[in-house]
Amino acid sequence: MEFLRARREKGDALGVKDPEPPESIEDIWTVAARVATVGIFVLLLGMSLYFCRPVLLPVVAALVIGTTLAPIVKAAARHRVSPWATAIVLGALLLGLAVTAVTLLSRPLSEWIARAPEFGATIKQKLYVLDRPLSALRELQDVVLPSGNAVAVEPSQLSIVTPVLTFITPALIGVTLFFVTLIFFLATQIDFRRYMASFFTTREGKLRFIRIANDIEEHLATYVATVTIINFCLGVVVGLGAWLFGLPNPIILGLIAMTLNYIPYIGAACTTLILLGVGLVSFPSLGYALVPPAAFVGAATIEGQFITPTVLGHRLTLNPLAVLLALAFWAWLWGPMGAFLAVPLTIVILVTMTHLFPPDESKLPD
Repeated sequence: MEFLRARREKGDALGVKDPEPPESIEDIWTVAARVATVGIFVLLLGMSLYFCRPVLLPVVAALVIGTTLAPIVKAAARHRVSPWATAIVLGALLLGLAVTAVTLLSRPLSEWIARAPEFGATIKQKLYVLDRPLSALRELQDVVLPSGNAVAVEPSQLSIVTPVLTFITPALIGVTLFFVTLIFFLATQIDFRRYMASFFTTREGKLRFIRIANDIEEHLATYVATVTIINFCLGVVVGLGAWLFGLPNPIILGLIAMTLNYIPYIGAACTTLILLGVGLVSFPSLGYALVPPAAFVGAATIEGQFITPTVLGHRLTLNPLAVLLALAFWAWLWGPMGAFLAVPLTIVILVTMTHLFPPDESKLPD
């Protein structure tokens, strides 16, 4: 009792009062029912996002990128350029960039895949220090999960072609849906925004929706433009570094580093592993092979911890824990494209929540 009285007096001195206990059991059940309703809604929403991925993923990606490019369409419209013309030009530019990237990556990747057995043997020879831990791990796996005597079956040509068609057909449909949605959204974004605002009955609701839409557009455009410039500079640094170190295909390595850096944490880790693998194949010893990935880790650390936060400022700085959780969730839900969309979707959610639930500026106890 003395402890509770002292705590209450301390709270009164700070101007903070302890919350009142529930008056009856019905109050507890009311709160529990609300929490359960929200939980059921979240579960159903997650299931819908997962099972509707073939349609929702290209549509959401088009809406996010369209919102990012919306200021360009508006600026062109102020100079009496048709939104349809601007939307088609932007869509053609994005398609051209995608085709160029695929063209540049296809030849080196095909060569690396063709020489995969040779590269594997070389890497295994360089990493001989890991032979004993890997063999112990393999023995433990055989003890825990013994493998039966499997019969090897030679796959037919039809069984090889079928998975390829199964992958390519949905990919083509998704890409087509993405570009069609992007062009239509860019060309009709103003009418679409007015149509969405008409669902709100009060003037306050309409104004709040417009403010949220404008704020999301501003934050997304600023973030994506800034991060694209930073990633381009990082790609140039990686390409020049790969050329100075004597790694093959330095332009491709710079392009890979630039693209993967859009994914926080995971992108830098993947680029490090790629540079390590290329270094193990290209250099005669393990010590030399570790130099390029170590240099990239230093450059990525400077970029992630100093350059990007300084350029973006506190207004666009996201909580690292929120980014990590969002990255894990969207990557699990929608795969690699979900990882690319994790940060933009987090910005959309945080901006919306900030407008709907303004932060309380009152000082709370630690």
